[in-house]
Amino acid sequence: MRRRSVGCLRERTIDELSIRDERSFRHVELYGDLKEVLRRGAYRFRILPEGAERWDRALLLNLTFWDAEGGDVLEGQSVAADVVTHAAWHHLAALALRPARGARPSIEALFLGESIASAFDVYLVGRLLSQAPRSSFLETQVPALANAASEAGLSKGAFQRLLQDIAAGPERAFADLRSLLFDVTLALFECKNADEAHAVLVRFEAHRFAPFLHHYELSNWVLYGRAMARAGRRPDRRARAIERMLRIGQMPLAWLASHWIAPAIAPPR
Repeated sequence: MRRRSVGCLRERTIDELSIRDERSFRHVELYGDLKEVLRRGAYRFRILPEGAERWDRALLLNLTFWDAEGGDVLEGQSVAADVVTHAAWHHLAALALRPARGARPSIEALFLGESIASAFDVYLVGRLLSQAPRSSFLETQVPALANAASEAGLSKGAFQRLLQDIAAGPERAFADLRSLLFDVTLALFECKNADEAHAVLVRFEAHRFAPFLHHYELSNWVLYGRAMARAGRRPDRRARAIERMLRIGQMPLAWLASHWIAPAIAPPR
């Protein structure tokens, strides 16, 4: 029997894809700018070959062969609006935290970029709960967060109150979750065994977003970081400085908008 050719991944720009649920994001001011970041940066998504459009396969490729500089794998010729923002944040982080030529990115840079991209999801939840409650993003994201929170022991009532807090202060929610993701992942990365790792989880369990931690599959971050870690690594002062600015600032998204997004979409001189 003749074997069927599996084909190769195809590349597409943001303008060559249809964007699902984009109408729900029209009230999110940063959305248009983040989309423009991908357009100006000629960012390339990768599409599974024709006849092999499977969501589970795209998920495996994204989780296993994650690249700090992007190239998200999609199952077909459309992309969800929240994936657009996630890809844009990774692209911006790669630009701002790019290592020297030929060097691997630092652990701090990897975890900072992922913490920003992932925490932005909870910001979107907060914005869309009040402005687009029928968004398909909320239809998938809220139940996923609810499931993670339930597994962590949070009651349904406590989860609803947490959602209300997120809706009341989306940027504060982004700031708190981003700091937590960065702190926990970096601490787990430094652990030598399961006892040390468990102690890390216990140390952060009082944080209001601790019930969401396992939703973000931090084990993938840590394993990828360990695979990419530079031998004899030193702390990345540039990434640490940016992380501190985001941590101490009252409006971290405003800082990112002015320092990362604005330069990326500014007209060429």
